[in-house]
Amino acid sequence: MSEEILAPEFFKPLERENAAADQLRRRPLSFWQDVWIRLRRNRIATCGLYLLITLFLFALVGPFLSSHSYHETNLVLKNHPPSLRFWFGTDDLGRDLFTRTCWGARISLFVGITAALVDMAIGVLWGGVAALLGGKADQLLMRVADILYAIPYLLVVIMLMVVVGTGLFPIIIALTLTGWISMARIVRGQLLQLKELEYIQAAIALGSGKARILRKHLLPNAMGPIIIAMTFTIPTAIFTEAFLSFLGLGVQAPMASWGTMASDGLSALRYYPWRLFFPACFISVTMLAFNLLGDGLRDALDPRLRK
Repeated sequence: MSEEILAPEFFKPLERENAAADQLRRRPLSFWQDVWIRLRRNRIATCGLYLLITLFLFALVGPFLSSHSYHETNLVLKNHPPSLRFWFGTDDLGRDLFTRTCWGARISLFVGITAALVDMAIGVLWGGVAALLGGKADQLLMRVADILYAIPYLLVVIMLMVVVGTGLFPIIIALTLTGWISMARIVRGQLLQLKELEYIQAAIALGSGKARILRKHLLPNAMGPIIIAMTFTIPTAIFTEAFLSFLGLGVQAPMASWGTMASDGLSALRYYPWRLFFPACFISVTMLAFNLLGDGLRDALDPRLRK
């Protein structure tokens, strides 16, 4: 009986009806491809991305859609309400608010993105060097950052603007003077965690230099938090620029800025509300779009949420 049970015919492999069943049904995705797919599934973040694309197109193409210049004055048409001729109305000097809003978008987006890039460059370098060197060098670099961080940010910006003067590039210098500290702290914290992983220890054992480890191994794996921090830095810089321009310390006439437009429209809010409505609306929408996109990127770049 036992010989019948253990007969060879009972051990023949089953025939495969579909040989393609063992093949992968989809091609493997890279990390950034998976991030993009998960970002697109987030409708709120996608809405923020579409808003930002619309704002960039508005800033680039908008001035060409109007026949008026942003500094062209016409006192006969001052405080003209929104109409087919003047889509956003005019101000107290008869200047077209639509064209000025477009130029204000250019200035605000340029200041925000440039300040964020400079903050990222300084913060990544400072935090990366501090985390990689460690010891007394780490303590010295971070204590310097703590001392600068203890000084009120807005006070430093205003004092520098008063000393250096007003203008576009003084604003960027003022915004980046201490704005990189938060980025440096984020980078340092991420790199201190990555330094303890096995592949970093293996690279050190194989004789890789510190600069190569930082460039090839540490920073690429910390790009997620860096990009998220940069996304949240841009709206902060845009709002600070608008606030400084509102106080008269930012962009000066005849250049247009959302902050200067809001400052000019505040005094006329009771009789000509459109002069304040449009710049305030664009400031709010821009900050909302960047924050929505930042929240979506934070979820998409989180490896714990990958399926």
